[in-house]
Amino acid sequence: MITFSFALVCLLLGYIIYGSLVERVFSPDAGSVMPCYAKQDGVDYLPMSPWRVFLVQFLNIAGTGPIFGAIMGILFGPAAYLWIVLGCIFAGGVHDYMCGMICVRDGGVSMPELVGDNLGTAMRYVMRLASLVLLVLVGAVFVITPATLLDSMIPDRGFLWGSVFWISLIFLYYILATLLPIDKLIGKVYPLFGLALLVMALGIGYAIYTEDGYLPELTDAVAVSHHPKGYPIFPMLFVTIACGAISGFHGTQCPLMSRCMTNERYGRPVFYGAMITEGVVALIWAAAAIKFADGLPGETGQTAYEKLAALGNPALVVKEISTSWLGVVGSVLAVLGVVAAPITSGDTAFRSARLILADIIGVSQRSIVKRLVLCMPMFGVAAMLMLMDFDALWRYFAWTNQTLAMVMLWTATVWLRRNRGQMMAVLTLVPALFMMVVCVSYIIYAPEGLRLPQDIAIVFGVAASVVAGVLYFMTGLKRYRIRKIN
Repeated sequence: MITFSFALVCLLLGYIIYGSLVERVFSPDAGSVMPCYAKQDGVDYLPMSPWRVFLVQFLNIAGTGPIFGAIMGILFGPAAYLWIVLGCIFAGGVHDYMCGMICVRDGGVSMPELVGDNLGTAMRYVMRLASLVLLVLVGAVFVITPATLLDSMIPDRGFLWGSVFWISLIFLYYILATLLPIDKLIGKVYPLFGLALLVMALGIGYAIYTEDGYLPELTDAVAVSHHPKGYPIFPMLFVTIACGAISGFHGTQCPLMSRCMTNERYGRPVFYGAMITEGVVALIWAAAAIKFADGLPGETGQTAYEKLAALGNPALVVKEISTSWLGVVGSVLAVLGVVAAPITSGDTAFRSARLILADIIGVSQRSIVKRLVLCMPMFGVAAMLMLMDFDALWRYFAWTNQTLAMVMLWTATVWLRRNRGQMMAVLTLVPALFMMVVCVSYIIYAPEGLRLPQDIAIVFGVAASVVAGVLYFMTGLKRYRIRKIN
């Protein structure tokens, strides 16, 4: 309990102290003309109030990542606490703030165009493809998870109330939310769902302090993996918990709110603040999952980690915790928040994909027919992806997610070096190097990767990071010499 409470306090202090530092490094201009006014189109570029922008941003980035990822991540032990706290403060919050604010400065451009402007044309094309792949994966994942939960809540009444029904209903909502102007559905519904998700988190957080059960502490062999399947902490934990610590998906969502924010001074609460809030949600669900599992009956000598793993799908874990701890009314609100979170990330995933395609092709989005033409192929691909095994689908999504985060951190590093100097760029350089080690190591070690031994994977990851660092400093030195000659 001490570690959990201390972690919550650290996240709050991280927003106040480190978030303020990040803001000073970027230097927001309260008098600049915002994209929502300069490019107002009645569809995507629309001014919205700061509190509404925050709640929409929070729901956009939350999804099931900080809930399902945290439930699966706590299986590694108390190291999950450390990753959520340190990841949110020094990597995820920095990533989201820099991505959102650079988008504001560049007129609300999408993430691939932002990357291309700073890392070159080749990376622009790579990120266009990678972003579209990630967003369609997100759309597929965030149809399955809420549909599974809804199906488990309502008695089986045949096809009408089965999983096919819920998947179809969610898809229909996605089509409407993707096509309609952002203020017609998303801007009105999201704040209510955002409040439900926050109230749910507070309810579960309160129950953590009142319910009996075991909670991991940092003294419980923090450097040792407790995962029942024997997965090592590095690099598996750092990909399993993505949205609750750092997520490339956030980079695809930040441009949406950069087109609606009315002043640069709102950047820290909207972008950095939403990431910290997501970290709080992740901490709560990580602690709740392991404490709830500890109270379940099991075989003699069975650990809480083994009991939690035996529960299976995280959606069912959420249902059991909510029902057992919060009663009927509380569980309905809790499940509503958990159902709304993935749905409201899935629709903005498809919306972001539509905008990226529109940027690539150069097609105006004022016409609903043109929006529909861009959207339908994405929905078709997502429908086919849902036929995959969920665990494999999640892991592919998670690795792609972290790889995009790493690229965005490099983009922010180059931007800071150009606009704030080499020393200021360290703010994003350090997490960029770390995430490169994580991403390279993971794809070499993981079951869906090359399946090589962990030590070999880490060596390759560190080597890739060292090479990237050397190239970065060499290009910086070259630029310095050119400026000196001129």
